[in-house]
Amino acid sequence: MTPDQLAAACAASMWADDRASQALGMTIDRITSGIAVMSMTVTEDMTNGHSTCHGGYIFTLADSAFAFACNSHNQNTVGQQAAITYIAPAFAGDRLTAEAREISRRGRGGIYDVTVTNQTGETIAVFRGHSRTVKGTHLPESK
Repeated sequence: MTPDQLAAACAASMWADDRASQALGMTIDRITSGIAVMSMTVTEDMTNGHSTCHGGYIFTLADSAFAFACNSHNQNTVGQQAAITYIAPAFAGDRLTAEAREISRRGRGGIYDVTVTNQTGETIAVFRGHSRTVKGTHLPESK
């Protein structure tokens, strides 16, 4: 199995139980080794008192892309720390896309950068996540 095939198989395994991302209408647009692209349409229910997308939903989209990117190597991996900077507002009807890229992976730790854009390519937010591997794999390990 190639690294990209492994990443796709790990994503399928994770997606089957990812009720949060599915409930928010997220889609997995692309998965390769260390990279995940996910999208979500902002609904009226996701807007706040300023009529903009609540930052928690933008963070959740970025965090989901981060999760799929850092779990693409068939090691159970969790978020250890994450930070987001909001750059521009998103509105109901916007289609947001989060692209997560592996920056570093050494030992049990990893660093991933996620850029969230809208349907016109405008950057909405940037996110950096630090991951930590834990026991277990998504797929049975071949011998």
